[in-house]
Amino acid sequence: MTNTLPVTKGQNYKIDIAGLGHSGEGVGRYQNFTVFVPGALPGEQVTVQISEVKKNYAKARLVKVDTASPDRVVPDCELFASCGGCQLQHLDYQAQLAAKRQTVVDAVNRIGGLADVIVHPTLGAAQPWYYRNKMQFPVGGKSGRITIGCYTQGTHNIINVEDCLIQHQANNLIAAKVRAIANELEITPYNERTGQGVLRHVLGRVGCASGEAMVVLVTATPELPQRAELIAALRDNIPGLVSIAHNINTRNTNVILGNRTKTLWGQNTITDKLGEFTFHISAQSFFQVNTAQAAILYTKAVEYAGLTGSQTVIDAYCGTGTITLFLARQAVKVYGIEIVESAIHDAKLNAKINNISNTEFIIGDAVEIMPQLYQDGIRPHAIVVDPPRAGCAPAVLEAFANMQPERIVYVSCNPASLARDLAVLDSHGYKAKQIQPVDMFPQTYHVETVTLLQRKETTK
Repeated sequence: MTNTLPVTKGQNYKIDIAGLGHSGEGVGRYQNFTVFVPGALPGEQVTVQISEVKKNYAKARLVKVDTASPDRVVPDCELFASCGGCQLQHLDYQAQLAAKRQTVVDAVNRIGGLADVIVHPTLGAAQPWYYRNKMQFPVGGKSGRITIGCYTQGTHNIINVEDCLIQHQANNLIAAKVRAIANELEITPYNERTGQGVLRHVLGRVGCASGEAMVVLVTATPELPQRAELIAALRDNIPGLVSIAHNINTRNTNVILGNRTKTLWGQNTITDKLGEFTFHISAQSFFQVNTAQAAILYTKAVEYAGLTGSQTVIDAYCGTGTITLFLARQAVKVYGIEIVESAIHDAKLNAKINNISNTEFIIGDAVEIMPQLYQDGIRPHAIVVDPPRAGCAPAVLEAFANMQPERIVYVSCNPASLARDLAVLDSHGYKAKQIQPVDMFPQTYHVETVTLLQRKETTK
């Protein structure tokens, strides 16, 4: 059979870049054949070398930028070209915000088939650098010269990261000190190919408001070698340290944390503030990694819920109760539903800490819990949902519609699954009215959104 594809692996071609792909790569066409080019930007003409050819598309390496975009900037990080942590440092920040809005528009139009949804300009971060309050760095190398940092793009090769420009500086310090101490104590790094070694990952958490820091050492072994020496050295070298924990992950998996975490020294949690609320954060708690932008995101969710203080709200996928507490200040009652028991425990604690008494947290699957609430006479004015990246199962969306709220507020970190779910909700009588993108992850392709849906009978 004759190969009719217009490109050949290993060959160079000049192409024009029309947009950005879902992972931040440039997307162009050669003789109407789609080519993905990491590092290329919309509006550029580039020379590329084809690295992989599929039936409907090809991947290519950027050889040369022949005509540069006016929005192209020199990346601040010297590791940008090799590190896989950021994808858009070479794009001016205002252009990043515009590109993220366009990603949402494209997904809603193409995947959701919804053409009349208002998508507002992306709300940018006042501080687009050093914002991540949580670090999860893999460990590699050999005993005596351990590397701690990020994977190079498309591989599991670890490069040392001395100063990550999107990590809070306290986390950069944690990585540097653990690297130096582990090398000095000759603690062996884990080798994922052989399954041998001890130290797998280093997790750091910092309370941006409190200044408190936590170090979590993830090992492939039940015991942590030279534990006493390690604890003493960390306490001497990390300002603000209030917690050192040990997580055990003996499985052959890419999942970072295992099921067992024990506190080696200090507290079980650190504290941080979101808006007016204080939260206790454990090693395995979910907490948005950009504290300042999370407050903006949740405030917008409350606004879209349209509360006046007398309504009932359901917060599906409530996690540790962050959005729930924001809603509770404006509602008469908020029901939080979450299938993870430990998250419900944290949610109840967070409500108690903040003197919030009009919340009720329920362990279980929203598909099962919501019909029970409806049978009990619960008629929510609004349902707020913040699901995992994969979005909601059809049965969950149907359960939302069956509750007949006036509004559904959908918080999403994935425009593709959001668009799919908006189309399903549209078929159940809920029209997406407006979407507010929020830049939770500057310098990366990720974008968070808040969508307001209203019941069609009440839509004016």
